[in-house]
Amino acid sequence: GKIMSSLVVIPARGGSKRIPKKNIKDFCGKPIIAYSIEAAIESQLFDEVMVSTDDKEIREIALEYGANVPFLRSKDNSGDMVSSSDVINEVLQNYEEFGKEFDIIVCLYPTAPFVTSKKIRSAYKKFEESGAKSLVSVVKYSFPPQRSFSIVNNRIKVNFPDFIECRSQDLKDIYHDAGQLYMARVEYYKKEKRFYSDDTIPFVLDEIEVQDIDTYTDWQIAQLKYKLIRGE
Repeated sequence: GKIMSSLVVIPARGGSKRIPKKNIKDFCGKPIIAYSIEAAIESQLFDEVMVSTDDKEIREIALEYGANVPFLRSKDNSGDMVSSSDVINEVLQNYEEFGKEFDIIVCLYPTAPFVTSKKIRSAYKKFEESGAKSLVSVVKYSFPPQRSFSIVNNRIKVNFPDFIECRSQDLKDIYHDAGQLYMARVEYYKKEKRFYSDDTIPFVLDEIEVQDIDTYTDWQIAQLKYKLIRGE
């Protein structure tokens, strides 16, 4: 059959409140967004690797590392409240205006230095073979949420009393979004405008390769994990 054409979008807006210039801040020797761009290009799977940004400095750096930035984001999609689906839909529409259509859309976060070309290839292969509508990278909660507490009026309240005496190994594993890698069939995405569907396969990551980066401490932990994985 026809070879699937695919597009990677790396959404990277300029204004970040807690860590200024977060998407291009130096991470273990290069701007953090460079890792996502290079992994996508090295995987050799994609017809187009593009960065969606509203920021000229991010555009310069993206181009320097080999991504395309054929247009800057519209003002509507530049605030901090904008959702990734707004951004991705804008990108797909802009490409359609250029007469470019894709079968598969991949979204890679700009702050995902743990994503490697090898990881992208194995996720892509799993996705293609599954026939599913989409794929989302997930990671297991490190502590079972079934045994969580709330704090009410300064007292501990057990959330799920039925499970409090359970042994950890008897509880089923619960996962959450790892914030790295998403894939979907474009026709599905254009209808539903999200990566989660009734037919989404998981791409399970190891906790050591997942780190949400919201604060400076997170940033330092991510660098430590990165060095640990690299055996530095």
